Amino acid sequence: MSTEPEPTEKTEPGTREAAPEPEPQDTDGEPGAEAEGRTTEAEAEPTGSEAGEGASGEAADGADKAQLSEAEAELAAQRVERERIARRKAEKKGPVESGAKLSGKAADLLAAVRAVESGAKPVAAVFGEPEPPRRPAPEAARPRPVSAEAERVGAGANGSGGGGGGTGAGGAGSPVGSGPGPEVVEAVRRVLAEGGAPEGLAPQVATVLGEAADDELRADPWQLLRIAGVRPEQADGFARALLGAQCAPDDERRGRAVTVWLLEQAALAGHTALEMPALTAALAQRGVPDTEAAVQSTIAEAEALVFQDALDPTAPEPTEDQEEGAEGAERPVRILVGLERYALAEESLADGLARLINSVPKADGSAEDWERAAASAKGSAAELIRATAAHGLLLHTGGEASVAEPAALLEAARSLGLRAWAATHSPLGLARFEALLGSDGDGEAAPRGAAGPVVTVAGLLSGAEGPGRDADGAFDLDVLVVLDAPQLDVETAALLVESLPDGARLVLAGDPAVLWSAGPGRVFADLLAARICPQVASRTPDPGPLGELVSGIGIGELNKVEAPGKEVVIVPVRDAGEAVHRTVQLVADSVPRAIGVPAEETQVITPGHGGAAGTRALNAALKERLNPGPGRFGGFDPGDRVAYSPTPGRTVPGQVVKADADGLHLTCAGRPVVVPKERVEQSVRHGWALTAHQAVGGRWPAVVVVLPGDAAQALTRPWVYTAFGRAARHLSVVQGADQALPRAVAEIPAKPRTTRLPTLLATPAAG
Repeated sequence: MSTEPEPTEKTEPGTREAAPEPEPQDTDGEPGAEAEGRTTEAEAEPTGSEAGEGASGEAADGADKAQLSEAEAELAAQRVERERIARRKAEKKGPVESGAKLSGKAADLLAAVRAVESGAKPVAAVFGEPEPPRRPAPEAARPRPVSAEAERVGAGANGSGGGGGGTGAGGAGSPVGSGPGPEVVEAVRRVLAEGGAPEGLAPQVATVLGEAADDELRADPWQLLRIAGVRPEQADGFARALLGAQCAPDDERRGRAVTVWLLEQAALAGHTALEMPALTAALAQRGVPDTEAAVQSTIAEAEALVFQDALDPTAPEPTEDQEEGAEGAERPVRILVGLERYALAEESLADGLARLINSVPKADGSAEDWERAAASAKGSAAELIRATAAHGLLLHTGGEASVAEPAALLEAARSLGLRAWAATHSPLGLARFEALLGSDGDGEAAPRGAAGPVVTVAGLLSGAEGPGRDADGAFDLDVLVVLDAPQLDVETAALLVESLPDGARLVLAGDPAVLWSAGPGRVFADLLAARICPQVASRTPDPGPLGELVSGIGIGELNKVEAPGKEVVIVPVRDAGEAVHRTVQLVADSVPRAIGVPAEETQVITPGHGGAAGTRALNAALKERLNPGPGRFGGFDPGDRVAYSPTPGRTVPGQVVKADADGLHLTCAGRPVVVPKERVEQSVRHGWALTAHQAVGGRWPAVVVVLPGDAAQALTRPWVYTAFGRAARHLSVVQGADQALPRAVAEIPAKPRTTRLPTLLATPAAG
């Protein structure tokens, strides 16, 4: 690797200065969450105000809204799809059996769940006290209904969207539809003020808890934990102010609320469920005296579900005549607890995948036609086309260069008369994939927005892009190629698979070495491990020094590569302040002058939003240098680069155009987007610097990766692989992490996630 493109200020070797005081974050003690001193990849998008900070703005009056935003339209479309999934699940005669016979407390827990599901009284051995009165699930957990006309208008207004699938854990706090009335918000505001909580949370609380939010909050102050960003200690203070001497750590209401909060936090970290020991240990850390009673109460109230999954699903079931306790009479199982929404999504996904695998693909195009199309392709693309011809579900793996193979498949399928479409994770990779599909016949690339076969996952699900749906509600297509498949969370994947018609072919393509989805689950990795369908591995290597560097990282090796054209540059720094200074210098001066890539085509990537060299600090410094201004539009000026998050977990880079009474006007992926002014603070950030999760799916001519010393604990092999792999021509690494970088590449794989999909895929129904 070469050194910095242009000589800069001299840096003498010496000891590193002390790292700045880390910012507090919401991952202390949570199962599976990162316990780091900086805000990291879990915060892939703005999620609203925390309990200790007032939320700006008043509740918007829904009666004055003439149309909905793109996020609201997308959520409405998801609501319709979830209702269809729920109806399908309800048609089943009984619950899907999983695992084997249990004994002791595990058997009692399972019996209690079965009793709760059937409406009967829970088993006394599990719940020592009579079952408390059951209350309906909070309305805010699901999007509110909207009219068909409003859904159409909202989807069409800003269909570019970057999001797809579920709202993600903690997303329930986002207002949807018209929202609560002013009188409800005012009543909640009074309760919050009485309990010493920020009154700015009133609109979120009213949306989450519904019309009787004030009464419900008085009856159970710990319901405040359902608001995104609120922590248990803050809810405890609120409860003490309202309940006085009646507030106690062993309060059953507190145990239930903290249990649900921990499951939501686990979902933010990627888990769809938690093993019982992990959950009870986390409850103990949060000061819950009787952890098992808290879990049992949560299950009894139907706020969580319990599952027993066999550790070896292939082992034979014990026979009826085997005595209890005898050898072979029981299979080892694990007890899992999870939220209903993710349990439903995983079961629906497993059912849908089994349907695709077991259905016969539509006989569009003869075997000879498919073979001719394969013969005209090169290398791995030919293998991909042949496999797609014969199977309903197929996995394709490879690096950045391998994307040409799904493009060849898409062109081959359309040449055979099939209705073939491709969907990308976000608009970041859409234009690049469209360019691989060739020209429109006149030597010109097909214009964006034409009736081309490439859409975003968000646009496909909302109906704003793509083929639309048939009379049965399924996608009107024969072949769907989903790119960036590792970014599919379980809810998004379930919606996609459930929307495919019988006989359709689904190809999931992606690089298994990149970061997993921002939402819960690891769908692509689980499918690769399950081996329930054919897999085609690309043999197309990523070219040049950058390809050599990234390929080595993928196998755990940080190699020194020859970079005669300064494709890879290492810029050592001693502290975070110097890292920010050198980053600005690279973007504004060195890279444009030495590499020929302008600042607007250079992307900065850093591990987190907080810290002295996080996205906030870097964006502030880059704005001052590249587009100085007073920030008169909520901190933004025309020309600012921004990162827009229409839904949690999805990011669309864009640029500020103007602002008026309608909101902040952006251009994202060549399309106009209007963000209502009350949503700007929650969904728009400056975008000169992104996290690696935000940058997944995109590539830029030049990338500057910033690794300050306080980022060492955030580094993993997938993070480094993803960040370095976003560069197409040039990569500068502002290196202040010393040996933490090679150690992360060699020794720190992806953080494990607890999911149920592998077990569900291993059942006979999915076989």
